[in-house]
Amino acid sequence: MRVLGIDPGLRNMGWGVIEVHGSRITHVANGVCNSLATDDLGTRLASLHAQLTHVLITYAPDTAAVEQTFVNKDGAGTLKLGQARGIAMLVPAQAGLSIGEYYPNAIKKAVVGVGHADKKQIDHMVRLQLPGVKLAGPDAADALAIAICHAHHAQSAGRLADALARASA
Repeated sequence: MRVLGIDPGLRNMGWGVIEVHGSRITHVANGVCNSLATDDLGTRLASLHAQLTHVLITYAPDTAAVEQTFVNKDGAGTLKLGQARGIAMLVPAQAGLSIGEYYPNAIKKAVVGVGHADKKQIDHMVRLQLPGVKLAGPDAADALAIAICHAHHAQSAGRLADALARASA
């Protein structure tokens, strides 16, 4: 299974692709889609859409995962982040992929072991789980963490489905 993790952002949208074979996870690629703050909002969203579509076409994931947004003190910033998250959801949906959504604390807990880890801890654990990875930046590290979280949840769901199938047979 090939998983695309997406860390939504209007200026920097991180992405990471991993390959999952059983319990083995390997790095495929990672990067950041950038938009220019000087452009109007529509142009920025269109640019992010085009860049993320290119990533999807290039790496052909089987599934995707996106970080849930949280409401912060800046209402306008939250709305803009929500629009970037819409692009992060739209591109995989247009390709017919299933999309997992995870809150930041769930991602941190799955990758680091605690729900309130900082960026350095996430970076460190992503590097440990994907030896030799060269990260394109903190947003790409977060995106790989999202992909790893999704892989763990998908494996758990698969084991549960197998157990239920055996129990009903």
